[in-house]
Amino acid sequence: MERVVLVTGASGGVGLALCQRLLEEDGRIHLCIACRSVQKSEATRDLILAAHPAAQVSTVEVDLGNLASVLRAAQELRCRFKRLDFVYLNAGIMPNPQVNFKALWHGLFNGKVLHMLTTAEGIMTQTDRLNGDGLQEVFTTNLFGHFILVRQLQSLLCGNEKPSRLIWTSSSNARESAFSLSDYQHAKGQESYSSSKYATDLTSVVLNRKFNNQGLYSSVVCPGLVMTNMTYRILPVFLWKLLMPIMWLIRFFAKTYTLTPYNGAEAHVWLFKQKPEYLDLLAKYHSCTTALGRCYVEPRKMDVDEDTAEKLYQKLLELEKQILEKYSELLD
Repeated sequence: MERVVLVTGASGGVGLALCQRLLEEDGRIHLCIACRSVQKSEATRDLILAAHPAAQVSTVEVDLGNLASVLRAAQELRCRFKRLDFVYLNAGIMPNPQVNFKALWHGLFNGKVLHMLTTAEGIMTQTDRLNGDGLQEVFTTNLFGHFILVRQLQSLLCGNEKPSRLIWTSSSNARESAFSLSDYQHAKGQESYSSSKYATDLTSVVLNRKFNNQGLYSSVVCPGLVMTNMTYRILPVFLWKLLMPIMWLIRFFAKTYTLTPYNGAEAHVWLFKQKPEYLDLLAKYHSCTTALGRCYVEPRKMDVDEDTAEKLYQKLLELEKQILEKYSELLD
């Protein structure tokens, strides 16, 4: 039987490039694309089929920031499929990003500018807000919505003849300094994106501990710096056009400047071809590109504390219980 692959955030950027590349690797897969609206899903499906007319491509509507939408999508997927082989947890948001140009200027003189430009540490802030469930929007979309989805799809992911895979899109901006267990939704800070991605890394570590013996394996990837709609919102478009020649030069020194969605999906596709039993489950797999444009994957140990990961997992379970009680009518 064909492998079933679910991709969230498939309508553009790395998600769309990933869908195209997966079908280039194996045209026999059943690709299920998850987007926030029916219109986006259908438009994305048409775009993929234009390049791969023989492909099996289905759609599911899910807004990861709306937990009722997540529960409805999970119910639909349970009815439609008997198993899922790969779930790419790729959807994400970074609302209202602001660049601290003063900090960047100081970085030019203290030798930290390259580190800042590759991790956004110290130069990027975001303004978050509450969603309809009263939760922080970035936390919900980037992590908790995916967590609920995985939990609701557990029957399709565990106990199959072959291992199933979760592959989370994380970031080099995932930093412990931006995360706090006492404020795991990051309601009080200004680095909600970084916090949510660090929480993603922690969650993946615990999921492996809990579910490897049931045939479910979790990995995290970093696509590098990719020019997508999310990136273009950080600065005005005309500034990006002025900066692009400089960014191509920076790639001689910063291998994570993948720049294109195709290059950014390199680690996602590489993991598609690996046996999970042989992977380092405490590593983050980075998409990298040489100065001459050759793509490759570099594993790096994650800076995660397993005790903190377990405590976060318990908090997520407690929050999940509240959500399931609130939306009990949407459960089977």
